[in-house]
Amino acid sequence: MTVVALDQGTTSTRALVLDDAGDSKVVATREHRQFYPAPGWVEHDPEELISALRSCVESAGACSAIGIDNQGESCLAWDAESKQAISPVIVWQDNRTQPQVERLQAEGAAEAVLERAGLPLDSYFSASKLAWILETVPRARELLRLGRLRLGTTDAFFLDRLTGRFVTDISTASRTSLMNLAQGCWDSELCRLFGVPMDCLPEIVPTTGDFGVMETSHGEVPVTASIVDQQAALYGHGCRAPGHAKVTFGTGAFALMVTGTELFRAPEEGLLPTVAWQKAGEAPVYALDGGIYSASAAVNWARGLGLFDELEQLNDFRGPPVMESGLVFVPALAGLACPHWDRGARGLWAGLSLETTGLDMARAVLEGVACRAAEVLEAMQLRRPVSGALSIDGGMAKNPYFRQFLADLLERDIVQAASTELTALGTLQLAAEAIGHPVHEQGGKTTIPPRAPCSYLLEGFRKTVTFSREWGERNSRP
Repeated sequence: MTVVALDQGTTSTRALVLDDAGDSKVVATREHRQFYPAPGWVEHDPEELISALRSCVESAGACSAIGIDNQGESCLAWDAESKQAISPVIVWQDNRTQPQVERLQAEGAAEAVLERAGLPLDSYFSASKLAWILETVPRARELLRLGRLRLGTTDAFFLDRLTGRFVTDISTASRTSLMNLAQGCWDSELCRLFGVPMDCLPEIVPTTGDFGVMETSHGEVPVTASIVDQQAALYGHGCRAPGHAKVTFGTGAFALMVTGTELFRAPEEGLLPTVAWQKAGEAPVYALDGGIYSASAAVNWARGLGLFDELEQLNDFRGPPVMESGLVFVPALAGLACPHWDRGARGLWAGLSLETTGLDMARAVLEGVACRAAEVLEAMQLRRPVSGALSIDGGMAKNPYFRQFLADLLERDIVQAASTELTALGTLQLAAEAIGHPVHEQGGKTTIPPRAPCSYLLEGFRKTVTFSREWGERNSRP
């Protein structure tokens, strides 16, 4: 038996295969282009993503089941008959709808969105993006009139195109701002507020089950799991019990903590209640989510500025953190998400001097991302204690200096899994379990204990965050 996970992420699509021996390995990676047609806009080509998915599954060979994870809030529109996209994929990072969000805020819609969807009113989520497509793409309005318009997150497009099933799983639907979180269904009032026709949205289904079959050169293969990427990573980390938490440090950073069958609402801490997953025939499992807009994106940005040449230069800094000398970086390059939810905040360095080097500034970027993660985890601690060690993954988790600084800052053990493919692994586990073949947890974890506790540095970071937000507010005034 071979199970394949298709991990469709922000920068690439990957295929992870589990073979009969119980070993998992990446068999294909297909990078795709990023388009930035205007400031704050981020798009993907839907056809390029479909092509990557098909190519990856073909590279995997004959298989018994497929699981697919998706980018979460990224969304688009397409024709119900031809299944052709009529818009680009508007990526989760995109903030083109901020003016519409501010208008809704002024109209008092934030309270209803928070109460019904469990989410803050923010352009990060899919609802305002889908409304923007309907307002600005003439073909969308034409298809709506003809009864052929389909709107949804990328998973619904992939499944409709590849298996003929127009559905979305409940974990992905919980990221749209259109689903009633307590009831697990589309909310007519939210759809009205945002101007998204509910009839154009996919059916909401559990995370595991029958998602149709995908045609491959090796025959038809059932798709048995579909899930949003960060929830897939939570599952791949082995987080199952309430209090178990992980942080994935990718383009952005995403902390999730399992809360079990209990739905926690934490608006005071800026945390988002969300569906972690729902297995077929079972009740939903919930989680608390805290997002950070810029993580490795900030590191890549710093390299683009010429502060360093190779990532290896950031692996082994000596001496105390640069924050000790007063050099602080706030990675608000696309605003601040949890716990602030302030799109107007601006990235900044504070404490520069003539002695500051490019590598010092790059080091401050690493420390700033770690401080943002600490802010999110502190917010979680106020709502429910994080139990045990914190599990981490993602590109930045490979950096020895970053890992150790994070452990010192949190004054908590950090666990790094042996696998670097936790998102795909979680997807693979869910797909395999759905056909009666549970996958054992991967071994070889590395524990990083705190060595030089430095949580006191967070006080200075918080002050700098305050200035970052004030700067953004001051400079956004007409």
